[in-house]
Amino acid sequence: MNKINIGLTEEQRQGVVNLLNQDLADSYVLLVKTKKYHWDVVGPQFRTLHQLWEEHYNALTENIDKLAERIRALGCYPIGTMEGFLKVATLKEQADKIPLATGMVDRLVKDHEQIIRNLRDHVDQCSEEFHDQGTADFLTNLMEEHEQIAWMLRSFIEGEALQPDGKHQPTETRSPVGV
Repeated sequence: MNKINIGLTEEQRQGVVNLLNQDLADSYVLLVKTKKYHWDVVGPQFRTLHQLWEEHYNALTENIDKLAERIRALGCYPIGTMEGFLKVATLKEQADKIPLATGMVDRLVKDHEQIIRNLRDHVDQCSEEFHDQGTADFLTNLMEEHEQIAWMLRSFIEGEALQPDGKHQPTETRSPVGV
């Protein structure tokens, strides 16, 4: 680590960088999964999911660059290999059979939710333990993006419609729109 003077000790910066590298690794694993599902999805939802996942992997790519640049701004170097990513990532590859479209969505929801939980913890650590409010704010913004994506994906597979009174109604008994 280069000697820099930004109001954080070397130990604080290294602690923050370790968290950021884990977030970077998880983002990269999620990027690979999202691209793989983008390529392999089939069925009636093909076009919708294909386009949605393209939006998601483009956003993930931008966030990966931001994470790496944040690490560099703290005077360190980001992990940059798949081997390195897989060592520190909390997300795991799922190299088994390719799931159906809804299974793909479900796996991505779970991965985004894992990242959200990690980011919540990392925001707290950055703020309380390492006194790095800048990184805490940066991670809060990333968390909000993952929350929105997770919500969109969950909405895709919920399988329920809302009645006019706001209660859930199973899809099988849903009334046509406007009735």
